[in-house]
Amino acid sequence: MGDGASTRRSYDLVADRYTSELRDELRRKPLDRAMLDAFAELTTGGTVLDVGCGPGHVAEYLSARGARALGTDLSPAMCANASVPTCASDMTALPVRADALSGLVSLYAVIHLDSAQRAAAYKEFARVLRSGGHALISFHISDSDVPVGGEKRLSDWWGHDVDLTFRFLDPVEESRMLAEAGLEVIARLDRGPHPGIEHPSQRCSLLVLRP
Repeated sequence: MGDGASTRRSYDLVADRYTSELRDELRRKPLDRAMLDAFAELTTGGTVLDVGCGPGHVAEYLSARGARALGTDLSPAMCANASVPTCASDMTALPVRADALSGLVSLYAVIHLDSAQRAAAYKEFARVLRSGGHALISFHISDSDVPVGGEKRLSDWWGHDVDLTFRFLDPVEESRMLAEAGLEVIARLDRGPHPGIEHPSQRCSLLVLRP
């Protein structure tokens, strides 16, 4: 997929540092924990997949709350650092059978996809969710340098030569694309950044249902 190879290579390069820096991030993010707690309750009894799982800390959090959580990430090096079962895959072609999941979570992963790729990913999310299943999708909206709908390129990260594009997405447009994929937005949370903890961007999380 388009810039998938550069995204994979970039995250492979920073995987160890990313893990050490971000594995415990949820401890300092009460709103994110609250969303994941609600998500875990909504998806009780089924398998949950963390798409773009990185080092697997979100799936690990969900597992601690009773979910049967697995992870998948474009980067094999990220998967190797995960503490839950994972596999490397592209989110536009998930290695999961149709109607298999009660839940799917994807936090700040779709930001690396262009609009056509996100549409394909959302169709995959709908395909693998069972009827009545939920997905929780988070993304950046804007920051002080980049408006809604803009992009930021990163060429150096922790001293590594990377090639990453971060897209800042419009919640209304993403809701429309999710609806086109067959997913209904049932809740939305917008929030500002936690100072000194994360990138200073405005953020959105959408909770969706597959009818």
